[in-house]
Amino acid sequence: MTDKRIAEFQARMRAKGIDASMIKTASSFTYFADVMWLRPGLVIPAQGEPVAFIATNEVEAFRERSCIKRIVPYHGIDELMPGVTRVIREGRYRKVGMDMSVERDAFELFGNMFAKMNAKVEVVDVHSLIMELRMVKDPTEVERIRKAARTTDLGMAAAMDRISPDVSELDVAAEAVYALMKHGSERPHVYVNAGPIPRIHAEPRARTSIGPEDIVTVTIGGDSENYYCNETRTYVPPSASEGKQRAFDTLRSIYQSVTPKLRSGTVLESIEA
Repeated sequence: MTDKRIAEFQARMRAKGIDASMIKTASSFTYFADVMWLRPGLVIPAQGEPVAFIATNEVEAFRERSCIKRIVPYHGIDELMPGVTRVIREGRYRKVGMDMSVERDAFELFGNMFAKMNAKVEVVDVHSLIMELRMVKDPTEVERIRKAARTTDLGMAAAMDRISPDVSELDVAAEAVYALMKHGSERPHVYVNAGPIPRIHAEPRARTSIGPEDIVTVTIGGDSENYYCNETRTYVPPSASEGKQRAFDTLRSIYQSVTPKLRSGTVLESIEA
């Protein structure tokens, strides 16, 4: 499937007159190489084989796990950019695409370095071209998402079972993480928010304990082979006040009314409205 993704991206580059693209963002690198890697670098030419830039001591491990077979090893991060520049010049690429989106890596620094070392190269943003491919999932991707969903369900069940008065947010999260990782999730994300003050993306706190009338919100992102499912559940204790129960019932009724409308062709803003 990854060979097909690369071929489709190459066809889109040729249609735009782009000679090659430098993929530095982790998620797009994973999409094309089919493996998550630290400090990734990937040059995809409009014609020919892609080139991955991998730390010397990680080359064999990468080769075993990825479809990318042409690899340029480097010893230190200071060798990465010169290696990329050499491939760009040897290929005589004049118009080079970059996935200009913000992720974990310091992309702006990388982009500035690339521009200085390749002054005669025209750099264009290919983020939209990549996202046009990534938004349509192939059968392999769909199955990975389904597996991530099953794993996330197990993590959520473990978290819900742990909720009780005087238990900390961190304790609830720990049960979820254990269940997730036990069933194959390699990079789970768990957020727990107990009490009357909502916190967006609440990192679980050891010092925050659940009160007898506290509403608890748990959000879990469980993964399978680099694909995620996101799930949120709200726990309302039997001892919660009438106002809290009424608020939760209202939320649940809204959810139940809009869920049947989530089908192909629906504009998401209309659901929010």
